[in-house]
Amino acid sequence: MLLNFLLVGAVAGLMSGLFGIGGGLVIVPVLIGSFAAMGFASEFAIHLAIGTSLASILITASSASYAHYCRGSIDLSIVKRLGIGIVFGAMLGSWIATQLAAQQLTWYFAGFLLVMAAYMAFGRTPKAQRSLPGATGTSMLGAIVGTISAMFGIGGGTIIFPCLSWFGVPAPKAVAVAAVCGLPIAVVGTSAYIYNGWQQPGLPEWSLGYVYLPAWFGIIASSALFARLGSRLAYRLPAKRLKQAFALLLLIMAAKLIL
Repeated sequence: MLLNFLLVGAVAGLMSGLFGIGGGLVIVPVLIGSFAAMGFASEFAIHLAIGTSLASILITASSASYAHYCRGSIDLSIVKRLGIGIVFGAMLGSWIATQLAAQQLTWYFAGFLLVMAAYMAFGRTPKAQRSLPGATGTSMLGAIVGTISAMFGIGGGTIIFPCLSWFGVPAPKAVAVAAVCGLPIAVVGTSAYIYNGWQQPGLPEWSLGYVYLPAWFGIIASSALFARLGSRLAYRLPAKRLKQAFALLLLIMAAKLIL
């Protein structure tokens, strides 16, 4: 069992390093399948997968944030403007997800995977068009990012990076801000999934609310190492073909969830 979760973390870390996206896009659907194979109740599988994914982001986001802090590439003014909305959005997204039936949430997540597959296959890095909006507009952007991220167990970088790039934020700074913003999403989201799943009857042993601890341990044990490997491979392999291959993987995972 632990070997399976180590493999999940390795694949998620590799994809994160290769494509610069949060591992949740891989972790959540793979965990859903793993939990089903282990005989977990179907009404809890996706909530456990999302909660466990957010808990793993606690570690990866902390590590990434510290690395960017050491390089001095974090723009705290942007983080603060996004942060208030992100915290509110993460609370809202976690609440919505835990109120939805498993089948409904699975369909929404599959739809999100399809959107991301299209973006990976056909999307381009947006060119800077304008400066960041004011405090209210940036907070609203943070709220949208936080809601979607907490609902689907992702770190937020998948959405934040292209948005900040469109608003003219330089790529290194946008990457650093996206990494830091994953931390409040993970903290709020993990806390909410633990709270809402606390003493929920029918959850498997070794669950802390909607966080399955053996899976969490296996993922964090291998994801960081393979993220570094993925980062190195990203400079050696054809980026366009890699993105198309990953888009196909997301499409397959979405289809498997729907069918």
